[in-house]
Amino acid sequence: MSTSLKDLPKVNVDLKSELEGFKTGSMKKAETQEKNVLPTAEDVATEKTQKALLQGVEAFDTGKLKHTETQEKNPLPDKDVVKQEKVHQNLLEGVEHFDKATMKPTQTQEKNPLPDPEAIEQEKEKQNLIAGIENFDTKKLKHTETQEKNPLPTKEAIDEEKKA
Repeated sequence: MSTSLKDLPKVNVDLKSELEGFKTGSMKKAETQEKNVLPTAEDVATEKTQKALLQGVEAFDTGKLKHTETQEKNPLPDKDVVKQEKVHQNLLEGVEHFDKATMKPTQTQEKNPLPDPEAIEQEKEKQNLIAGIENFDTKKLKHTETQEKNPLPTKEAIDEEKKA
Protein backbone atom coordinates (compact mmCIF):
# COMPACT_ATOMS: atom_id res chain seq x y z
CA MET A 1 0.00 0.00 0.00
CA SER A 2 1.68 3.09 -1.15
CA THR A 3 0.56 6.49 -0.07
CA SER A 4 -0.61 8.90 -2.67
CA LEU A 5 0.91 12.32 -3.26
CA LYS A 6 -2.06 14.11 -1.84
CA ASP A 7 -1.72 12.18 1.53
CA LEU A 8 1.87 13.36 2.10
CA PRO A 9 2.39 16.37 4.40
CA LYS A 10 2.63 19.76 2.71
CA VAL A 11 5.71 22.01 3.17
CA ASN A 12 5.33 25.76 3.36
CA VAL A 13 6.48 27.50 0.16
CA ASP A 14 8.88 29.89 1.98
CA LEU A 15 10.59 27.06 3.81
CA LYS A 16 10.82 25.07 0.58
CA SER A 17 12.56 27.90 -1.24
CA GLU A 18 15.03 28.40 1.65
CA LEU A 19 15.90 24.70 1.71
CA GLU A 20 16.47 24.63 -2.05
CA GLY A 21 18.73 27.70 -1.92
CA PHE A 22 20.80 26.54 1.09
CA LYS A 23 24.58 26.45 0.56
CA THR A 24 26.61 24.12 2.76
CA GLY A 25 29.73 26.20 2.17
CA SER A 26 28.42 28.97 4.39
CA MET A 27 28.49 26.68 7.45
CA LYS A 28 31.28 26.90 10.05
CA LYS A 29 33.69 24.03 10.50
CA ALA A 30 33.34 22.21 13.85
CA GLU A 31 35.18 19.26 15.30
CA THR A 32 33.16 16.36 16.47
CA GLN A 33 33.83 15.20 20.01
CA GLU A 34 32.81 11.73 21.03
CA LYS A 35 31.04 11.92 24.35
CA ASN A 36 30.67 8.18 24.92
CA VAL A 37 34.26 7.25 25.77
CA LEU A 38 35.06 3.55 26.01
CA PRO A 39 36.09 2.33 29.48
CA THR A 40 39.76 1.75 30.26
CA ALA A 41 41.19 -1.69 31.01
CA GLU A 42 41.28 -0.73 34.69
CA ASP A 43 37.54 0.12 34.64
CA VAL A 44 36.75 -3.20 32.96
CA ALA A 45 38.84 -5.13 35.54
CA THR A 46 37.10 -3.34 38.44
CA GLU A 47 33.69 -4.10 36.98
CA LYS A 48 34.60 -7.77 36.47
CA THR A 49 35.77 -8.00 40.10
CA GLN A 50 32.52 -6.47 41.36
CA LYS A 51 30.44 -8.76 39.12
CA ALA A 52 32.34 -11.83 40.35
CA LEU A 53 31.80 -10.74 43.96
CA LEU A 54 28.07 -10.28 43.41
CA GLN A 55 27.80 -13.69 41.71
CA GLY A 56 29.68 -15.26 44.64
CA VAL A 57 27.24 -13.69 47.10
CA GLU A 58 24.19 -14.75 45.06
CA ALA A 59 25.44 -18.33 44.65
CA PHE A 60 26.51 -18.72 48.31
CA ASP A 61 25.15 -21.85 50.01
CA THR A 62 23.74 -20.87 53.41
CA GLY A 63 23.65 -24.54 54.41
CA LYS A 64 27.40 -24.39 55.02
CA LEU A 65 26.97 -21.83 57.80
CA LYS A 66 27.14 -22.80 61.47
CA HIS A 67 24.68 -21.51 64.03
CA THR A 68 26.11 -19.03 66.50
CA GLU A 69 24.84 -17.01 69.41
CA THR A 70 25.29 -13.26 69.28
CA GLN A 71 26.62 -11.70 72.44
CA GLU A 72 25.90 -8.05 72.86
CA LYS A 73 29.05 -6.40 74.16
CA ASN A 74 27.66 -2.92 74.71
CA PRO A 75 23.96 -3.17 75.55
CA LEU A 76 21.92 -0.02 75.60
CA PRO A 77 20.76 1.10 79.03
CA ASP A 78 17.15 0.45 80.02
CA LYS A 79 14.73 3.23 80.94
CA ASP A 80 15.46 2.97 84.69
CA VAL A 81 19.19 3.54 84.16
CA VAL A 82 18.49 6.49 81.85
CA LYS A 83 16.09 7.98 84.41
CA GLN A 84 18.66 7.55 87.19
CA GLU A 85 21.37 9.21 85.08
CA LYS A 86 19.07 12.17 84.33
CA VAL A 87 18.32 12.64 88.04
CA HIS A 88 22.05 12.46 88.83
CA GLN A 89 22.87 14.93 86.05
CA ASN A 90 20.18 17.37 87.27
CA LEU A 91 21.60 17.17 90.80
CA LEU A 92 25.11 17.89 89.53
CA GLU A 93 23.88 20.85 87.47
CA GLY A 94 22.03 22.19 90.51
CA VAL A 95 25.17 22.00 92.62
CA GLU A 96 27.43 23.46 89.92
CA HIS A 97 25.15 26.41 89.15
CA PHE A 98 24.09 27.15 92.75
CA ASP A 99 23.97 30.87 93.53
CA LYS A 100 25.73 31.48 96.85
CA ALA A 101 24.51 35.08 96.95
CA THR A 102 21.01 33.90 97.92
CA MET A 103 22.28 32.22 101.10
CA LYS A 104 21.85 33.80 104.55
CA PRO A 105 24.78 33.91 107.00
CA THR A 106 24.47 31.59 110.01
CA GLN A 107 26.39 30.85 113.19
CA THR A 108 27.55 27.27 113.62
CA GLN A 109 27.28 25.82 117.10
CA GLU A 110 29.11 22.58 117.70
CA LYS A 111 27.28 20.24 120.01
CA ASN A 112 29.06 17.07 121.02
CA PRO A 113 27.49 16.00 124.30
CA LEU A 114 29.57 13.42 126.14
CA PRO A 115 27.76 10.76 128.18
CA ASP A 116 27.52 11.38 131.93
CA PRO A 117 29.78 9.36 134.30
CA GLU A 118 26.87 7.11 135.38
CA ALA A 119 26.24 5.98 131.78
CA ILE A 120 29.95 5.33 131.30
CA GLU A 121 30.03 3.21 134.50
CA GLN A 122 27.00 1.16 133.38
CA GLU A 123 28.61 0.48 130.01
CA LYS A 124 31.87 -0.62 131.70
CA GLU A 125 29.97 -3.04 133.96
CA LYS A 126 28.14 -4.52 130.98
CA GLN A 127 31.40 -4.96 129.02
CA ASN A 128 33.11 -6.56 132.05
CA LEU A 129 30.19 -9.00 132.48
CA ILE A 130 30.33 -10.02 128.82
CA ALA A 131 34.12 -10.36 128.94
CA GLY A 132 33.84 -12.50 132.09
CA ILE A 133 31.36 -14.87 130.41
CA GLU A 134 33.37 -15.13 127.20
CA ASN A 135 36.70 -15.71 128.96
CA PHE A 136 35.41 -18.04 131.73
CA ASP A 137 37.85 -20.89 132.47
CA THR A 138 35.92 -24.15 133.01
CA LYS A 139 39.05 -25.78 134.52
CA LYS A 140 38.53 -23.79 137.73
CA LEU A 141 35.25 -25.64 138.41
CA LYS A 142 35.23 -28.41 141.07
CA HIS A 143 33.73 -31.83 140.45
CA THR A 144 30.51 -32.53 142.37
CA GLU A 145 28.24 -35.51 142.83
CA THR A 146 24.54 -35.09 142.27
CA GLN A 147 22.24 -36.32 145.04
CA GLU A 148 18.60 -37.01 144.29
CA LYS A 149 16.37 -35.57 147.00
CA ASN A 150 13.13 -36.99 145.56
CA PRO A 151 13.90 -40.52 144.35
CA LEU A 152 11.39 -42.30 142.09
CA PRO A 153 9.55 -45.30 143.56
CA THR A 154 10.79 -48.76 142.62
CA LYS A 155 8.75 -51.22 140.56
CA GLU A 156 7.81 -53.19 143.67
CA ALA A 157 6.48 -50.10 145.43
CA ILE A 158 4.33 -49.27 142.41
CA ASP A 159 2.92 -52.83 142.29
CA GLU A 160 2.05 -52.72 146.04
CA GLU A 161 0.21 -49.42 145.62
CA LYS A 162 -1.81 -50.86 142.71
CA LYS A 163 -2.88 -53.78 144.90
CA ALA A 164 -3.97 -51.62 147.75
